[in-house]
Amino acid sequence: MHPPFRLVATDLDGTLLHIDGTVTERTRAALTAVEDLGVTVVFVTGRPIRWMTHLWEYVGEHGLAVCSNGGVVYDVPRRAVRTARPIPVEVGLEVADLIHTAVPGTTFALEKISGFARESGFMDPYAVPDDVETGPLRKLFGADTVKLLARHEELAPEAFWAEVERVAGHLVTTTSSSLGALVEMSAEGVTKASTLAMLCDELGIDAEQVVAFGDMPNDLAMLQWAGASYAMANAHPSVRAAAHGTAPSNEQDGVAAVLEELFALDPLRRRPARPLS
Repeated sequence: MHPPFRLVATDLDGTLLHIDGTVTERTRAALTAVEDLGVTVVFVTGRPIRWMTHLWEYVGEHGLAVCSNGGVVYDVPRRAVRTARPIPVEVGLEVADLIHTAVPGTTFALEKISGFARESGFMDPYAVPDDVETGPLRKLFGADTVKLLARHEELAPEAFWAEVERVAGHLVTTTSSSLGALVEMSAEGVTKASTLAMLCDELGIDAEQVVAFGDMPNDLAMLQWAGASYAMANAHPSVRAAAHGTAPSNEQDGVAAVLEELFALDPLRRRPARPLS
């Protein structure tokens, strides 16, 4: 029995997860079934480690996750960081200075391996605990910073992203995967795709042996790198145009539907429906 792919790489929000953030029994069964065939399943997400705790059970106890848009590879069973690709402190501070000058009113926050930190005034769209570290960026920026977040409360999202890319794109990798004028920055060259490629190289898996799923522009490089790629029906137009195929929407368990077809799975069962050639 030879599965058609050795690794499944899937984004989470808007792709694997329903809009309420849940994973259905059908999707869980499909992921388990391909893992039972010896296929590695990797979550590849913009989410930081701190937003992944309740989802680890769906990766599997032998699973891996690429978090923070490629900034971290997390070993799930060990609950430990396997690889980190941080932004050099001097580069991050230079980038912040450039953006501050070009786009007054921008505020910043940091995703660090040790947790979340923000400048006073940064309006995180999600609930932020009272104990989040807050202060001047120069004091907060540490060697374990894997993402620099820039937010503007007045500019349109696309316009803000374009301006950040113009002034700082030569120093960091910029992406925009959230609603509102929020730009996420990783170290130069660090993307979901580059970190997934690095991980696959360690595992001895070629790009042609990877099938990937995504829905937003920060998934583009990964989808273009993988041997087979699927955009969700609800995906950004640029993602649908770049992917090899289109999966049903996340609300229709699109990832599970494609995996069932590719791996000849019996829906909601932990085994192939018929032998794989």
